[in-house]
Amino acid sequence: MEFVWNYYYSITKRMLLLVGQWPYQKRKERLFRMILVTMTELSVIVTQVGRLIQCGKNARCVLIGIPTFLMYIVIMVKLFTCQFYNNKIKHLTDQLYSDWTNLKSSEEYEIMKTYAAKARLISLIYVSYYYICCPLFVLFSLVPKILDIALPLNESRPILMPHECHYFVSDDREYFYYILFHVVISIIIIITGLLAHDCMILTYIEHVCGIFAVAGYRFEKVAHNTDVENNNIKIYNQKIALSVRAHWRALQFAELLENTFSVALVIQMFIVIVAMSVTFVQMAVQLENIVETTRYIAFVVGQLIHIFCFSLQGQKLIDHSLQMHDKIYKCAWYKMPVKSQRLVINIMRRSMQPNILSAGRIYIFSLKSFMTVLQSSMSYFTVLASFQ
Repeated sequence: MEFVWNYYYSITKRMLLLVGQWPYQKRKERLFRMILVTMTELSVIVTQVGRLIQCGKNARCVLIGIPTFLMYIVIMVKLFTCQFYNNKIKHLTDQLYSDWTNLKSSEEYEIMKTYAAKARLISLIYVSYYYICCPLFVLFSLVPKILDIALPLNESRPILMPHECHYFVSDDREYFYYILFHVVISIIIIITGLLAHDCMILTYIEHVCGIFAVAGYRFEKVAHNTDVENNNIKIYNQKIALSVRAHWRALQFAELLENTFSVALVIQMFIVIVAMSVTFVQMAVQLENIVETTRYIAFVVGQLIHIFCFSLQGQKLIDHSLQMHDKIYKCAWYKMPVKSQRLVINIMRRSMQPNILSAGRIYIFSLKSFMTVLQSSMSYFTVLASFQ
Protein backbone atom coordinates (compact mmCIF):
# COMPACT_ATOMS: atom_id res chain seq x y z
CA MET A 1 0.00 0.00 0.00
CA GLU A 2 3.04 2.32 0.11
CA PHE A 3 2.65 2.62 -3.65
CA VAL A 4 -0.83 4.10 -3.17
CA TRP A 5 0.47 6.90 -0.93
CA ASN A 6 3.67 7.39 -2.90
CA TYR A 7 1.82 7.86 -6.19
CA TYR A 8 -1.92 8.51 -5.96
CA TYR A 9 -1.78 10.40 -2.67
CA SER A 10 1.80 11.60 -3.03
CA ILE A 11 0.91 15.32 -3.22
CA THR A 12 -1.16 15.21 -0.04
CA LYS A 13 1.50 13.18 1.74
CA ARG A 14 4.24 15.59 0.65
CA MET A 15 2.29 18.62 1.89
CA LEU A 16 1.70 16.95 5.25
CA LEU A 17 5.36 16.00 5.54
CA LEU A 18 6.53 19.54 4.78
CA VAL A 19 4.53 21.06 7.64
CA GLY A 20 5.09 18.19 10.07
CA GLN A 21 1.55 16.82 10.02
CA TRP A 22 2.09 13.36 8.53
CA PRO A 23 0.78 10.90 11.19
CA TYR A 24 3.73 8.51 10.80
CA GLN A 25 6.42 11.19 10.85
CA LYS A 26 9.14 11.11 13.53
CA ARG A 27 8.22 13.25 16.52
CA LYS A 28 11.34 15.47 16.42
CA GLU A 29 10.99 16.07 12.71
CA ARG A 30 7.28 16.90 13.07
CA LEU A 31 8.02 19.32 15.91
CA PHE A 32 10.81 21.08 14.00
CA ARG A 33 8.72 21.57 10.86
CA MET A 34 5.68 22.67 12.85
CA ILE A 35 7.72 25.27 14.75
CA LEU A 36 9.29 26.53 11.50
CA VAL A 37 5.92 27.11 9.83
CA THR A 38 4.40 28.61 12.99
CA MET A 39 7.28 31.04 13.56
CA THR A 40 7.20 32.07 9.91
CA GLU A 41 3.51 32.83 10.14
CA LEU A 42 3.92 34.70 13.41
CA SER A 43 6.63 36.84 11.79
CA VAL A 44 4.03 38.00 9.26
CA ILE A 45 1.17 38.35 11.74
CA VAL A 46 3.31 40.57 13.99
CA THR A 47 3.83 43.04 11.15
CA GLN A 48 0.10 43.13 10.49
CA VAL A 49 -0.71 43.67 14.16
CA GLY A 50 1.84 46.48 14.07
CA ARG A 51 -0.03 48.00 11.16
CA LEU A 52 -3.37 47.79 12.99
CA ILE A 53 -1.79 49.48 16.03
CA GLN A 54 -0.30 52.14 13.78
CA CYS A 55 -3.77 52.85 12.37
CA GLY A 56 -4.98 53.88 15.80
CA LYS A 57 -8.59 55.07 15.63
CA ASN A 58 -8.60 55.35 11.83
CA ALA A 59 -11.46 52.94 11.03
CA ARG A 60 -10.76 52.90 7.28
CA CYS A 61 -7.10 52.01 7.86
CA VAL A 62 -8.11 49.20 10.21
CA LEU A 63 -10.65 47.80 7.74
CA ILE A 64 -8.04 47.71 4.98
CA GLY A 65 -5.72 45.58 7.12
CA ILE A 66 -8.30 43.17 8.52
CA PRO A 67 -8.91 40.80 5.50
CA THR A 68 -5.32 39.60 5.03
CA PHE A 69 -4.84 39.43 8.81
CA LEU A 70 -7.89 37.19 9.09
CA MET A 71 -6.65 34.96 6.28
CA TYR A 72 -3.42 34.29 8.15
CA ILE A 73 -5.52 33.43 11.19
CA VAL A 74 -7.48 30.94 9.05
CA ILE A 75 -4.22 29.29 7.95
CA MET A 76 -3.13 29.11 11.59
CA VAL A 77 -6.42 27.40 12.47
CA LYS A 78 -5.90 24.89 9.64
CA LEU A 79 -2.36 24.21 10.79
CA PHE A 80 -3.27 23.56 14.42
CA THR A 81 -6.36 21.56 13.45
CA CYS A 82 -4.02 18.97 11.93
CA GLN A 83 -1.93 19.08 15.09
CA PHE A 84 -4.73 18.80 17.66
CA TYR A 85 -6.60 16.08 15.78
CA ASN A 86 -3.51 14.09 14.88
CA ASN A 87 -4.85 10.88 16.45
CA LYS A 88 -8.11 11.07 14.49
CA ILE A 89 -6.20 11.83 11.30
CA LYS A 90 -4.01 8.81 11.96
CA HIS A 91 -7.16 6.73 12.43
CA LEU A 92 -8.50 7.98 9.09
CA THR A 93 -5.20 7.16 7.41
CA ASP A 94 -5.13 3.69 8.95
CA GLN A 95 -8.64 3.01 7.68
CA LEU A 96 -7.65 4.22 4.23
CA TYR A 97 -4.87 1.63 4.19
CA SER A 98 -7.28 -1.01 5.44
CA ASP A 99 -9.89 -0.17 2.79
CA TRP A 100 -7.38 -0.86 0.02
CA THR A 101 -6.41 -4.21 1.54
CA ASN A 102 -10.07 -5.28 1.84
CA LEU A 103 -10.73 -5.09 -1.90
CA LYS A 104 -11.90 -8.46 -3.28
CA SER A 105 -11.45 -8.25 -7.05
CA SER A 106 -9.55 -6.51 -9.81
CA GLU A 107 -12.73 -4.61 -10.74
CA GLU A 108 -12.94 -3.13 -7.24
CA TYR A 109 -9.27 -2.26 -7.37
CA GLU A 110 -9.82 -0.41 -10.65
CA ILE A 111 -12.72 1.53 -9.10
CA MET A 112 -10.51 2.63 -6.22
CA LYS A 113 -7.66 3.52 -8.58
CA THR A 114 -10.06 5.74 -10.54
CA TYR A 115 -11.02 7.70 -7.44
CA ALA A 116 -7.43 7.82 -6.21
CA ALA A 117 -6.37 9.24 -9.59
CA LYS A 118 -9.10 11.89 -9.26
CA ALA A 119 -7.81 12.76 -5.79
CA ARG A 120 -4.31 13.17 -7.19
CA LEU A 121 -5.55 15.42 -10.02
CA ILE A 122 -7.63 17.56 -7.66
CA SER A 123 -4.68 17.96 -5.29
CA LEU A 124 -2.34 18.82 -8.16
CA ILE A 125 -4.67 21.54 -9.51
CA TYR A 126 -5.36 22.91 -6.03
CA VAL A 127 -1.67 23.05 -5.07
CA SER A 128 -0.65 24.57 -8.41
CA TYR A 129 -3.32 27.25 -8.17
CA TYR A 130 -2.27 28.43 -4.71
CA TYR A 131 1.47 28.18 -5.28
CA ILE A 132 1.12 30.31 -8.43
CA CYS A 133 -1.59 32.81 -7.46
CA CYS A 134 -0.54 33.64 -3.88
CA PRO A 135 3.02 34.76 -4.75
CA LEU A 136 1.62 36.63 -7.79
CA PHE A 137 -0.84 38.42 -5.49
CA VAL A 138 2.11 39.58 -3.38
CA LEU A 139 4.29 40.43 -6.40
CA PHE A 140 1.46 42.63 -7.68
CA SER A 141 2.97 45.27 -5.41
CA LEU A 142 5.75 45.65 -8.02
CA VAL A 143 3.32 47.26 -10.47
CA PRO A 144 4.14 50.87 -9.43
CA LYS A 145 7.88 50.09 -9.71
CA ILE A 146 7.38 48.62 -13.19
CA LEU A 147 5.26 51.60 -14.27
CA ASP A 148 7.96 53.97 -13.03
CA ILE A 149 10.32 52.29 -15.50
CA ALA A 150 7.88 51.79 -18.41
CA LEU A 151 5.88 55.01 -18.03
CA PRO A 152 7.94 57.37 -15.85
CA LEU A 153 6.39 60.45 -14.27
CA ASN A 154 8.02 63.56 -12.86
CA GLU A 155 8.07 61.81 -9.48
CA SER A 156 8.00 58.21 -8.34
CA ARG A 157 4.62 56.63 -7.80
CA PRO A 158 3.61 55.73 -4.22
CA ILE A 159 4.77 52.24 -3.29
CA LEU A 160 2.24 49.45 -2.98
CA MET A 161 3.00 47.19 -0.02
CA PRO A 162 2.68 43.39 -0.53
CA HIS A 163 -0.08 43.53 2.07
CA GLU A 164 -1.05 45.84 4.90
CA CYS A 165 1.89 45.60 7.27
CA HIS A 166 4.29 47.67 9.34
CA TYR A 167 7.90 46.48 9.60
CA PHE A 168 8.90 49.04 12.23
CA VAL A 169 11.24 50.94 9.90
CA SER A 170 11.30 54.66 9.25
CA ASP A 171 11.10 54.43 5.44
CA ASP A 172 9.17 51.57 3.78
CA ARG A 173 10.44 52.66 0.36
CA GLU A 174 14.06 52.16 1.37
CA TYR A 175 13.40 48.64 2.68
CA PHE A 176 10.72 47.74 0.13
CA TYR A 177 12.60 44.88 -1.56
CA TYR A 178 13.64 43.35 1.78
CA ILE A 179 10.00 43.45 2.89
CA LEU A 180 8.86 41.97 -0.41
CA PHE A 181 11.42 39.16 -0.15
CA HIS A 182 10.31 38.31 3.38
CA VAL A 183 6.62 38.26 2.42
CA VAL A 184 7.16 36.11 -0.70
CA ILE A 185 9.25 33.51 1.15
CA SER A 186 6.85 33.54 4.11
CA ILE A 187 3.74 33.11 1.98
CA ILE A 188 5.25 30.10 0.19
CA ILE A 189 6.00 28.44 3.54
CA ILE A 190 2.70 29.43 5.16
CA ILE A 191 0.54 28.41 2.23
CA THR A 192 1.93 24.90 2.53
CA GLY A 193 0.10 24.60 5.86
CA LEU A 194 -3.16 25.52 4.15
CA LEU A 195 -2.54 23.08 1.32
CA ALA A 196 -1.72 20.23 3.71
CA HIS A 197 -5.03 20.68 5.54
CA ASP A 198 -7.19 21.18 2.44
CA CYS A 199 -5.62 18.48 0.26
CA MET A 200 -6.02 16.01 3.10
CA ILE A 201 -9.77 16.69 3.40
CA LEU A 202 -10.31 16.68 -0.38
CA THR A 203 -8.37 13.41 -0.69
CA TYR A 204 -10.28 11.72 2.11
CA ILE A 205 -13.61 12.75 0.58
CA GLU A 206 -12.55 11.28 -2.76
CA HIS A 207 -11.53 8.09 -0.95
CA VAL A 208 -14.85 7.67 0.86
CA CYS A 209 -16.65 8.23 -2.46
CA GLY A 210 -14.55 5.39 -3.85
CA ILE A 211 -15.64 3.11 -0.99
CA PHE A 212 -19.28 3.99 -1.67
CA ALA A 213 -18.67 3.12 -5.33
CA VAL A 214 -17.15 -0.25 -4.35
CA ALA A 215 -20.10 -1.00 -2.07
CA GLY A 216 -22.49 -0.10 -4.89
CA TYR A 217 -20.60 -2.36 -7.28
CA ARG A 218 -20.87 -5.26 -4.84
CA PHE A 219 -24.61 -4.75 -4.43
CA GLU A 220 -25.11 -4.61 -8.20
CA LYS A 221 -23.28 -7.95 -8.53
CA VAL A 222 -25.14 -9.75 -5.73
CA ALA A 223 -27.30 -11.82 -8.10
CA HIS A 224 -24.63 -12.33 -10.79
CA ASN A 225 -23.64 -15.83 -9.75
CA THR A 226 -24.71 -19.34 -10.71
CA ASP A 227 -25.26 -20.45 -7.12
CA VAL A 228 -27.23 -17.29 -6.47
CA GLU A 229 -29.49 -17.91 -9.44
CA ASN A 230 -30.23 -21.35 -7.94
CA ASN A 231 -31.48 -19.57 -4.79
CA ASN A 232 -28.57 -20.63 -2.62
CA ILE A 233 -29.41 -18.46 0.41
CA LYS A 234 -25.97 -18.93 1.95
CA ILE A 235 -24.25 -17.45 -1.11
CA TYR A 236 -26.76 -14.60 -1.17
CA ASN A 237 -26.10 -13.76 2.46
CA GLN A 238 -22.33 -13.93 2.03
CA LYS A 239 -22.39 -11.53 -0.92
CA ILE A 240 -24.82 -9.22 0.87
CA ALA A 241 -22.59 -9.29 3.98
CA LEU A 242 -19.56 -8.23 1.90
CA SER A 243 -21.57 -5.40 0.37
CA VAL A 244 -22.92 -4.27 3.73
CA ARG A 245 -19.41 -4.31 5.20
CA ALA A 246 -18.11 -2.01 2.46
CA HIS A 247 -21.10 0.32 2.91
CA TRP A 248 -20.61 0.36 6.68
CA ARG A 249 -16.91 1.23 6.31
CA ALA A 250 -17.85 4.12 4.00
CA LEU A 251 -20.38 5.39 6.53
CA GLN A 252 -17.86 5.04 9.34
CA PHE A 253 -15.15 6.90 7.40
CA ALA A 254 -17.55 9.71 6.42
CA GLU A 255 -18.74 10.12 10.00
CA LEU A 256 -15.19 10.23 11.38
CA LEU A 257 -14.23 12.78 8.73
CA GLU A 258 -17.18 14.97 9.70
CA ASN A 259 -16.45 14.69 13.43
CA THR A 260 -12.77 15.49 12.95
CA PHE A 261 -13.06 18.69 10.92
CA SER A 262 -16.55 20.04 11.64
CA VAL A 263 -15.60 22.41 14.48
CA ALA A 264 -12.47 23.70 12.73
CA LEU A 265 -14.41 24.29 9.50
CA VAL A 266 -17.08 26.40 11.21
CA ILE A 267 -14.36 28.64 12.66
CA GLN A 268 -12.73 28.93 9.25
CA MET A 269 -16.00 29.69 7.47
CA PHE A 270 -16.89 32.40 9.99
CA ILE A 271 -13.50 34.10 9.54
CA VAL A 272 -13.65 33.80 5.74
CA ILE A 273 -17.14 35.34 5.60
CA VAL A 274 -16.06 38.24 7.83
CA ALA A 275 -12.96 38.79 5.68
CA MET A 276 -15.01 38.74 2.48
CA SER A 277 -17.55 41.17 3.95
CA VAL A 278 -14.84 43.64 4.91
CA THR A 279 -13.27 43.26 1.46
CA PHE A 280 -16.59 44.07 -0.21
CA VAL A 281 -16.82 47.22 1.90
CA GLN A 282 -13.34 48.24 0.75
CA MET A 283 -14.17 47.50 -2.89
CA ALA A 284 -17.29 49.65 -2.66
CA VAL A 285 -15.30 52.51 -1.14
CA GLN A 286 -12.37 52.36 -3.59
CA LEU A 287 -14.01 51.50 -6.90
CA GLU A 288 -12.17 54.38 -8.55
CA ASN A 289 -8.76 52.98 -7.56
CA ILE A 290 -8.21 50.33 -10.23
CA VAL A 291 -5.06 48.81 -8.69
CA GLU A 292 -6.58 48.34 -5.23
CA THR A 293 -9.90 47.15 -6.66
CA THR A 294 -8.06 44.52 -8.72
CA ARG A 295 -6.35 43.22 -5.60
CA TYR A 296 -9.63 43.09 -3.72
CA ILE A 297 -11.30 41.21 -6.57
CA ALA A 298 -8.42 38.70 -6.67
CA PHE A 299 -8.73 38.23 -2.90
CA VAL A 300 -12.50 37.59 -3.07
CA VAL A 301 -12.16 35.25 -6.06
CA GLY A 302 -9.51 33.29 -4.17
CA GLN A 303 -11.85 32.84 -1.21
CA LEU A 304 -14.76 31.82 -3.44
CA ILE A 305 -12.58 29.22 -5.19
CA HIS A 306 -11.55 27.92 -1.76
CA ILE A 307 -15.20 27.52 -0.72
CA PHE A 308 -16.16 26.11 -4.13
CA CYS A 309 -13.59 23.29 -3.94
CA PHE A 310 -14.95 22.17 -0.58
CA SER A 311 -18.54 22.58 -1.76
CA LEU A 312 -17.88 20.52 -4.88
CA GLN A 313 -16.33 17.68 -2.88
CA GLY A 314 -19.10 17.95 -0.29
CA GLN A 315 -21.68 17.63 -3.06
CA LYS A 316 -19.85 14.59 -4.40
CA LEU A 317 -20.02 12.97 -0.95
CA ILE A 318 -23.77 13.64 -0.74
CA ASP A 319 -24.37 12.26 -4.25
CA HIS A 320 -22.39 9.07 -3.68
CA SER A 321 -24.08 8.32 -0.37
CA LEU A 322 -27.52 8.78 -1.96
CA GLN A 323 -26.65 6.78 -5.09
CA MET A 324 -26.37 3.68 -2.93
CA HIS A 325 -30.17 3.56 -2.86
CA ASP A 326 -30.39 3.31 -6.67
CA LYS A 327 -27.54 0.81 -6.93
CA ILE A 328 -29.17 -1.47 -4.37
CA TYR A 329 -32.46 -1.23 -6.25
CA LYS A 330 -30.65 -2.39 -9.43
CA CYS A 331 -29.13 -5.45 -7.78
CA ALA A 332 -31.76 -7.90 -9.14
CA TRP A 333 -33.34 -8.11 -5.69
CA TYR A 334 -36.43 -9.74 -7.21
CA LYS A 335 -34.35 -12.92 -7.76
CA MET A 336 -33.49 -13.17 -4.07
CA PRO A 337 -35.31 -15.23 -1.46
CA VAL A 338 -37.58 -13.17 0.78
CA LYS A 339 -35.24 -13.48 3.77
CA SER A 340 -32.38 -11.98 1.77
CA GLN A 341 -34.61 -9.19 0.45
CA ARG A 342 -35.32 -8.11 4.03
CA LEU A 343 -31.61 -7.65 4.66
CA VAL A 344 -31.34 -5.33 1.68
CA ILE A 345 -34.32 -3.18 2.71
CA ASN A 346 -32.55 -1.96 5.86
CA ILE A 347 -29.54 -0.83 3.81
CA MET A 348 -31.82 0.99 1.36
CA ARG A 349 -33.45 2.86 4.23
CA ARG A 350 -30.08 3.98 5.60
CA SER A 351 -28.87 5.04 2.17
CA MET A 352 -31.74 7.56 1.94
CA GLN A 353 -29.92 9.67 4.56
CA PRO A 354 -27.01 11.47 2.89
CA ASN A 355 -23.58 11.77 4.43
CA ILE A 356 -22.34 15.35 4.57
CA LEU A 357 -19.31 17.48 5.24
CA SER A 358 -20.39 20.50 7.26
CA ALA A 359 -19.06 23.43 9.22
CA GLY A 360 -20.46 22.72 12.65
CA ARG A 361 -23.73 21.48 11.13
CA ILE A 362 -24.44 25.15 10.33
CA TYR A 363 -23.11 25.28 6.78
CA ILE A 364 -23.32 22.12 4.66
CA PHE A 365 -20.73 22.02 1.91
CA SER A 366 -22.72 21.53 -1.29
CA LEU A 367 -23.20 23.32 -4.61
CA LYS A 368 -26.56 24.65 -3.42
CA SER A 369 -24.95 26.24 -0.36
CA PHE A 370 -22.15 27.66 -2.49
CA MET A 371 -24.63 29.28 -4.88
CA THR A 372 -26.38 30.81 -1.89
CA VAL A 373 -23.06 32.27 -0.69
CA LEU A 374 -22.26 33.55 -4.19
CA GLN A 375 -25.67 35.18 -4.65
CA SER A 376 -25.51 36.75 -1.19
CA SER A 377 -22.01 38.09 -1.90
CA MET A 378 -23.06 39.69 -5.18
CA SER A 379 -26.18 41.17 -3.60
CA TYR A 380 -24.11 42.53 -0.73
CA PHE A 381 -21.60 44.14 -3.06
CA THR A 382 -24.34 45.61 -5.30
CA VAL A 383 -26.03 47.26 -2.32
CA LEU A 384 -22.75 48.70 -1.03
CA ALA A 385 -21.73 49.95 -4.49
CA SER A 386 -25.11 51.71 -4.91
CA PHE A 387 -24.23 54.02 -2.00
CA GLN A 388 -21.23 55.40 -3.89
